[in-house]
Amino acid sequence: MQLKSQDFLVALKLVAWGDQRWTYARLAQELGLSASEAHAAVKRCLQSGLLLQNREVASLPADGVGGDAQLLHERQGIYRVTRNRVRRSAAASADAASPDNPVRVQAQALAEFALHGAKYAFPGVRLPLAVGVPTSHSAPAFAGVFAPGSTDFVWPHPNGSVRGIGVEPLHPSVPYAAMQDARLYELLALFDALRVGKARERNMALRRLQALIDPSAPQLPEEAPRG
Repeated sequence: MQLKSQDFLVALKLVAWGDQRWTYARLAQELGLSASEAHAAVKRCLQSGLLLQNREVASLPADGVGGDAQLLHERQGIYRVTRNRVRRSAAASADAASPDNPVRVQAQALAEFALHGAKYAFPGVRLPLAVGVPTSHSAPAFAGVFAPGSTDFVWPHPNGSVRGIGVEPLHPSVPYAAMQDARLYELLALFDALRVGKARERNMALRRLQALIDPSAPQLPEEAPRG
């Protein structure tokens, strides 16, 4: 089993959502994936330990995307075993943070992968100058953090408004997904700072990603920039 770029994207989306209730239909729609791609991505994340299975999935109201039929299919097709094996009262006490969601983030494992492994699994590829959606330190979340005049990085996109050095996004749907969710946008831009940023930008991204993905972990020390 090998992780794909959309798997990491799905995991970051779940971080961005926090304890919000969600369905696979909504997950797929907001990330620009098909329903089958979303299901497969979650399955691989479970196998790799980046996500954890909730022991019981409670009924969710239709969210306007997939409807009751989609929810019924998801519960029967994926969670049949766990629903039969675990009593509702036991699951509710163990998974109080997100009892209605099928899976939850394994924060420690995901933070470790995001900070130390993902940039090697999904390396940053620089592209020619292009108009696109700002990323890395050029993203709106970091306005005022870095001195003006820094080279802009962008995901090439026809609806972009900034010209800069192109960066191949983690997944082709990333520009679309980022524009749907400001918190996901911040996570993806931080990841790009790890992939293509200078030392100061990488140092900031390490500490901020750690805080967003695994807030309970000790804060990483700030290192002196080296280039």
